[in-house]
Amino acid sequence: MKAILCETHGKPDSLVFKNIDSPKPSANEVLIDVKACSANFPDVLIIQNLYQFKPELPFSPGAEVAGVVKDFGENVKHFKKGDKVLSLCGWGGFAEEAVVDKNRVFPLPKGMDYVTASSLMYNYGTSYHALKDRAKLLKGETLLVLGAAGGVGLAAVELGKIMGATVIAAASSAEKLAVCKEKGASHLINYAEEDLKARVKELTNGKGVDVVYDPVGDKWAEAALRSTAWNGRYLVVGFAGGEIPKIPMNLPLLKGCAIMGVFWGRFTTEEPALSIQNIQELGKFYLEGKIKPHIYKLYPLEKGADALNDLMNRKVTGKAVVITCSPEEATASEKAKPKAKKTKEVNSKNEILQFKNQEAVLSWVGNPLGKSPWLEVSQKMIDEFAEATLDKQWIHIDKEAAKSTVFGDTIAHGYLTLSLIPKLMSDVYSVPFAKMGINYGTEKVRFLHPVLSNSRIRLNATLKHASKTASGGLKMIVEASIEIEGIEKPACYAEVISVLN
Repeated sequence: MKAILCETHGKPDSLVFKNIDSPKPSANEVLIDVKACSANFPDVLIIQNLYQFKPELPFSPGAEVAGVVKDFGENVKHFKKGDKVLSLCGWGGFAEEAVVDKNRVFPLPKGMDYVTASSLMYNYGTSYHALKDRAKLLKGETLLVLGAAGGVGLAAVELGKIMGATVIAAASSAEKLAVCKEKGASHLINYAEEDLKARVKELTNGKGVDVVYDPVGDKWAEAALRSTAWNGRYLVVGFAGGEIPKIPMNLPLLKGCAIMGVFWGRFTTEEPALSIQNIQELGKFYLEGKIKPHIYKLYPLEKGADALNDLMNRKVTGKAVVITCSPEEATASEKAKPKAKKTKEVNSKNEILQFKNQEAVLSWVGNPLGKSPWLEVSQKMIDEFAEATLDKQWIHIDKEAAKSTVFGDTIAHGYLTLSLIPKLMSDVYSVPFAKMGINYGTEKVRFLHPVLSNSRIRLNATLKHASKTASGGLKMIVEASIEIEGIEKPACYAEVISVLN
């Protein structure tokens, strides 16, 4: 077979293209007839012996492949020859064939072509893990993405938009930023021409951003960290800019922010169940048309070194992909059979989602429960809450004093807003099969925007989790976002735990 080989550590120009023996799968391995392999920045590092993983020479770079099962070892039971698959192989992908551990090979989703399949998991997996699991990005927050036109950067822009954040994309040219705009960025910063910190301050009215996604490092890292808001989260994703930055550690102290490492490769082995869940959610996003990798260029296998050179020289916007077959075969896909849409039983008068039994609730996990009618938070309601809780701070009850504040009026207690969630949930769904329901508590509560007196709010809810309890009841976790009429940022976000018996 033909392959691109790293025989001595060095830059992409040191790679060689040659014929070598086909690999043989061991008992737990799958032999893949590679059709496409994307180029990622770790490939540039690994051939220079600068990456965390250091394979023995000679080896082929290329960590993310898609192709067809050609053979497999005796312990592989879940694949057959001819199956279309994608895989995270670590290295070995810039070749016509690659052997991969069976646990790192996955079926190719229907409707997905080889080029897309080889471009999805690394970038979107990294970015989704970073935003969802590490930063816990919330709807209404502000996300700054550095290197936003790169593979992981564009994925972060798309996912940030899907998760309801206001996305600020930073890149080094107008052409790159145009692609970021297409992917959903609300604001653009050309940090080759503009002052990053000053521009972020301007765009956020001096507050700063809630989350920084940084795969670049180098000279932009400190400016980005200084641009975080109080309780901000700074995600360390990589160092494509070249230098690993040295951060003054007084900055996280003064800003009350967190610096978080993102190592997706280790995450997939340390927390495999959560990793698989993320991959399934990304597959759903793709099939729904919410995400799509931006392909910069296709390179024939013999030009694989050029793909890495273009990546290293920051010419690539999105993904560079090496293919071993024709472009037509690499980009052809089987059409997915349309899935039957889930139907919901709705009370036509009140538009309340009704669940007949536990199985109906269990089958609804991951789906929206809906939005409640608008509810006015009156001054009378605020006063009564202050009386009941003995929390009589003037900002809540003294309208004259509140006029001189930045709000211009009294504001509701944060816990008043939170306490309205059970009432608003009753306007969204009902469980008539249950004899009793208990609001068991909340998790991940965040207050994001004050609710002014006489504002109108509503609940936007999604069923995140449902499982049967030991006593035969049902535990539900509902993602609850309280929206304010006329304001983009929600008042608060919480995961509400309920137990039905």
